[in-house]
Amino acid sequence: MRYLLKPLQWLYCIYALLLFIGIMLLLFPFMLIASLFGRITGGNMIYRLCMLWGDIWFFLVFIFHRNYYEQPPDKDKQYIFVANHISNLDAPIIVKAIRRPIRALGKTEMATVPVFGFIYKYAVVRVDRGDAADRARSVRNMKSILKKGISIIVFPEGTFNMTPNPLKDFYDGAFRVAIETQMPVKPILFLDSYDRMHYKSIFSLTPGRNRVVYLEEIPVDGLTQNDVAALKQRVYKVMDHKLREYGASWIRSSDVRREK
Repeated sequence: MRYLLKPLQWLYCIYALLLFIGIMLLLFPFMLIASLFGRITGGNMIYRLCMLWGDIWFFLVFIFHRNYYEQPPDKDKQYIFVANHISNLDAPIIVKAIRRPIRALGKTEMATVPVFGFIYKYAVVRVDRGDAADRARSVRNMKSILKKGISIIVFPEGTFNMTPNPLKDFYDGAFRVAIETQMPVKPILFLDSYDRMHYKSIFSLTPGRNRVVYLEEIPVDGLTQNDVAALKQRVYKVMDHKLREYGASWIRSSDVRREK
C-alpha cells in the first residue's frame, strides 16, 4: 500500500512546490515596493507579506498549524527566540509561529537563489558558519537589529539534527548576543516538522498537524560572557527535556519516518 501511495505523495509535493513558488511570485511586486522603505521598515513589511504567503500556502497544502503556550511571549518585549532544527519546513514555520517583526539567522548561500534570494536578504541575518569573520559580522548585525526593536530567531544547532537525539550540540552565538544585549531567551519547539517533511528530501512532504510550543523565557539579567556556556547548557537541557516530554518522533527513530 505504501508503494501505491508514493506517486500520490509525489504529485502532492509537486503541487505544494508550485503553490509555494506561485504565491511568492504573486507577492513579489509588493515586496519590491516594500524594499524601497529600507532594511528595517521595509524588512518588517516584507516579513508581514511572508506571513501572508505562509498563511495561504499552509491552508492550501492542508498543513494545520497551531501554537501552544506554556508561557506566552510578552508582546511588549524583545526576545532571542531559539528553536530546534530538523527539516526544510522549519523556515516556513517561522512565519506561522512568530507573528511579530523578527529576523532569522540563516545560511548566506540562500541569498543567491533568484527572486527568493531578494526576499531572503530582507528577512534574514545571513551567516557563513564556516567563516569566523562572517560569524562575527552576523553577531554584530543581530545586535544592531535588536537595537531597532526587532526580535531574533536562531536555530542554535546550526544545521539539521540528523541524530536520534532530541537536539544536536548548540553554537554559542545566540547566547553571546542574549547576554551582550541583556535580551531574554525564549525557547520554542517545532514538534512536527520532521513528520511533515523529512530532512532527506523535499518530496517527503505530507499534510497534517504542525505544532509549535512556546516554553518559559529564560532571563539573562546580570549574566556576563563568562556565563555563555552555562546559559547555553541551561537552554539545551530545557529544550531536550520538553522534546522528550512531548514525544518528538525522531527521538524514537532516526531512520524510520512515523506517519501522523
